[in-house]
Amino acid sequence: MKVSYQWLAEYVDLSDCTPHELAEKLTRSGVEVDAVESRNAGVSGVVIGYVKERSKHPDADRLNVCIVDAGQGEDLQIVCGAPNVDKGQKVPVALVGAKLPGGLTIKRSKLRGVESQGMICSAKELGLNDKLLAKDQQEGIMVLPEEAEIGMDAASYLGMDDYVLELGLTPNRSDCLSMIGVAYEVAAILGKEVVLPQIELQEDGGANPLSVKIEATEACYQYHGRHFTGAKIASSPQWMKNRLMAAGIRPINNVVDVTNYVLLEYGQPLHAFDAKQVADRSIVVRMAQEGEKLVTLDDQERTLDSQTLLIADTTKGLAIAGVMGGANSEITGDTSEIILEAAWFTPKTVRRTARTLGMRTEGCVRWEKGVDQLRVQEAGERAAALIQQLSGATVSKGIASAVVTEAKPAAVSISLEKINQHLGTSLVASDVSPLFDRLKFPYEVAGDRWTVTVPTRRGDITLPEDLVEEVARLYGYDNIPTSLPAGTTTQGSLTPVQKLRRTIRRHLIGLGMNEAISYALVHPDRVADAAGLHTENVHPIPLLMPMSEERSVLRTSLIPSLLETIAYNKNRQNHDVALFELGRVFLSTEEKLTQLPDERLYVAGALTGQWVPQNWMGARQPVDFYQAKGVVESLLARLGITDVQYKAVSDLAGMHPGRTAELWSQDRRLGYVGQIHPGTEKAYDLNETYVFQMDVEKLVESAANVGFYTPLPKFPAVTRDLALVVDRAVPAAALEAAIREAAGDLLESLTLFDVYTGERIAEDKKSMAFALVLRHSERTLQDEEIQQVTGAVVEALKSSTGAELRM
Repeated sequence: MKVSYQWLAEYVDLSDCTPHELAEKLTRSGVEVDAVESRNAGVSGVVIGYVKERSKHPDADRLNVCIVDAGQGEDLQIVCGAPNVDKGQKVPVALVGAKLPGGLTIKRSKLRGVESQGMICSAKELGLNDKLLAKDQQEGIMVLPEEAEIGMDAASYLGMDDYVLELGLTPNRSDCLSMIGVAYEVAAILGKEVVLPQIELQEDGGANPLSVKIEATEACYQYHGRHFTGAKIASSPQWMKNRLMAAGIRPINNVVDVTNYVLLEYGQPLHAFDAKQVADRSIVVRMAQEGEKLVTLDDQERTLDSQTLLIADTTKGLAIAGVMGGANSEITGDTSEIILEAAWFTPKTVRRTARTLGMRTEGCVRWEKGVDQLRVQEAGERAAALIQQLSGATVSKGIASAVVTEAKPAAVSISLEKINQHLGTSLVASDVSPLFDRLKFPYEVAGDRWTVTVPTRRGDITLPEDLVEEVARLYGYDNIPTSLPAGTTTQGSLTPVQKLRRTIRRHLIGLGMNEAISYALVHPDRVADAAGLHTENVHPIPLLMPMSEERSVLRTSLIPSLLETIAYNKNRQNHDVALFELGRVFLSTEEKLTQLPDERLYVAGALTGQWVPQNWMGARQPVDFYQAKGVVESLLARLGITDVQYKAVSDLAGMHPGRTAELWSQDRRLGYVGQIHPGTEKAYDLNETYVFQMDVEKLVESAANVGFYTPLPKFPAVTRDLALVVDRAVPAAALEAAIREAAGDLLESLTLFDVYTGERIAEDKKSMAFALVLRHSERTLQDEEIQQVTGAVVEALKSSTGAELRM
């Protein structure tokens, strides 16, 4: 929001506060001022002159010799090269000694032998933004209106002696998107009164012929229409142009400029229609029909949908509500009959339409952030009075109105104790009440409690804490004492889950994998491409308004996202990929949500291509099941989870039935590891790919000894190898479980180092060799103890699995 200091001074007495001082006070009170800029780019000594005569230069075809009355007592002779200079014009004249932007000083000179006593200036030469000027003033010298006073300081006449404060507003302070809203804020800071504009409107015409009907009652709460006849469309007076340009708005004509002026003054977007283009003088506020088209004021044809709010007559659309008017009812130089709209549209309706159509206007900004419902009609009357004043229009009697509902001021209660508790102050009631008075907040007092009626212009105040902030702002943040936090202090630390996440991330990166961060939203058809870790029957959660079908449901597994990432890499000739992700999945058993879904943190990985690329030192090593399993084993060992069992499964969705295993620890299903089903690989256009996925919460429960430390052993270990012959159907996990149970506490580690089938082994048998490391923590083991342990292990294996020692 750009605020003109001179304009603001019409509402609040700023005689004792310079622009920079005001900026400092606003910033200290919570309304940040990003910049304070002078509209004068370095102009001095420029006055308004009158071109009395113009003649051709005797020795130059493109130069003119002008006789100019600049109010200096004597006429000036000025040589000018602008093609548009002419007799009878009021123009800005830089006198001898004048300063112009860029450090230019005007001197008396001769041009082709003819003396020139100054310079007739263009807008650009004065440092004005010519993009904000009418097209005929963007080229050549600047021609001023007839009412410009000869000899007057041109910088003052053009509003260049003003300062502009650029406010960096937060979204909740929509009240400061208007001059009056800023005036209330400044008046509260300075402890002064706000002087509102006087509305002087004469209804000297016939009855208002306009009829208004609101059909879209959920998107438009009120609509007011004024009717004018006999309007004369012309250029706006210079004072209005100055204020519009200070705010960065280009003046157009007196009627359109009034709507923009009141937009800035009240924060209320308005629109003016050429009444002769409105069928039956009837306004209908309705939703557009699907595919309905309207050419807007920027000459672009817009295709509307059924959720676009439209201002229409009985035959056609006239404007996109809150966004932009239609070209078919535009105010032009031939317009004499006008309809002025003052309405209130719901912010969400305007926001959606603006986003859908890709349009962003000053009106949109205010609608999206909130417009004061109780000032809609007042702003319309202010605009009507200005249109009557500037265009000479006759105003019809009465306002054509349709009102669905009106806002009511909110009442918020706050106690003195709560204020002091939040701020750490010792304020008394006599300190707080004047602050509410300065804010112009009506209130009732009962002891040390205030019930404040919040004006509708301050829609950001709904809670007691909001009132506490208002008290703090006006009392002065610098006046709030500094104090240390009260209560018991505790040393900060990571939670177990945070520690585990860091450990997992660092370990997998150390193994050579790359971390992926993928979308939590997936295509509905991708949800079932890989199994999750849930046992309940979950339903994918769809978005109400997805950006696209590709990102329309929340994921229930991390694997589909990783497969998409691998496919993305493969399509770009990166075939060797090892990724992992720590992310959340969203689980719900409800088809229609009535409560928040269960968010669970998973860790998942995906590997494809070569684990060890081929080089001159040896053969390449492609990724297989054992590589993926090795990554999982390494991670679990780092987390201190050693009692893990791998159980073959054949019914996991999206997984290869013969190359997939579940991970179990102490009756907890940690996750699974395996190959993606060939059908799923084909659907993603992938090569052989292996994945794993684990529930981090279950890892936390199992990883009781994360960061454990074991002292180095003082006594020697003993290694015994057992080669066992068992049925081919017996899994290694069953043998390991039997060995661990029989060996007891003396077993330090157990490793399967050989599996053999072939000669001297029956066809239905296999040989599996295990290395057992035995150690006692407090003494050296005796041969008898070792024999006793190995004998117990062999007996246990024979009885539980039918295993026999291989001879």
